[in-house]
Amino acid sequence: MVDVAHTRKELAAARNALTGTVAVVMTMGALHAGHETLLRAARERADHVIVTIFVNPLQFGPNEDFDRYPRTLDSDLEVCRRAGADLVFAPPVAEVYPGGQPSVRLDPGPLGADLEGLSRPGFFHGVLTVVLKLLQLTRPGLAFFGEKDYQQLILVRRMVRDLDVPTEIVGVPTVREPDGLALSSRNRYLSADERRAALSLSAALRAGAAAAERGEDGGAVLTAAHLALDASAVRLDYLVLTDVDLEPGPVAGPARLLIAAWVGATRLIDNAAIDLAPRS
Repeated sequence: MVDVAHTRKELAAARNALTGTVAVVMTMGALHAGHETLLRAARERADHVIVTIFVNPLQFGPNEDFDRYPRTLDSDLEVCRRAGADLVFAPPVAEVYPGGQPSVRLDPGPLGADLEGLSRPGFFHGVLTVVLKLLQLTRPGLAFFGEKDYQQLILVRRMVRDLDVPTEIVGVPTVREPDGLALSSRNRYLSADERRAALSLSAALRAGAAAAERGEDGGAVLTAAHLALDASAVRLDYLVLTDVDLEPGPVAGPARLLIAAWVGATRLIDNAAIDLAPRS
């Protein structure tokens, strides 16, 4: 069985009993094989693994899916048990924000207003605020985040560095279905036809990566990705090529190709690592 804490007091008591290296995996529940991969990666490096399951209202806009976001605690606990987690923190909203929604929130800086932040204003203020709170409550030496949410991973790393948080942030590669679709809790919203349409995102990334492998430049990589995207099946939000730190400017060497698009009423994101380094 996995120990479950629902309050700060319960979490503190359970956390104090853990010795050695402690890792945390932060989730919003609706766990799938991608989360299980994160848990197993954490298990390999830590003596104990804490999982947080919390649907954070601060990172949902007024027209987003907070109320319908899946809550599946019983099945989530089974995933945690199977993957070797020691402790699950599954608090109600009032336990994380006892004074109501906080008036003080973390500013993610300029990157927080780009890409996901441009499409979802205030999103990263909510993400970084809850991540910092959960890091302080769980006190881990390691925290594992999936690379599918690549911009989030970069911003969490910057926050930890800039605010001197004593936690190592570990990125874990995206887990995909056999047909290439990146695993996401929101995939369950897709109809059969929409799921087929969603494959256009990973197809675009593969086409861009293939262009890079042929030694083509960044412009050609983006062109190849756009040509592979089925514009009749999805509504593109952005498709961009950046360096690995998401910094503005010319891109060369290791890079990241990122995409976001609407498939029906569901917004999906994905990304791929590519290399624009010259080939001999």
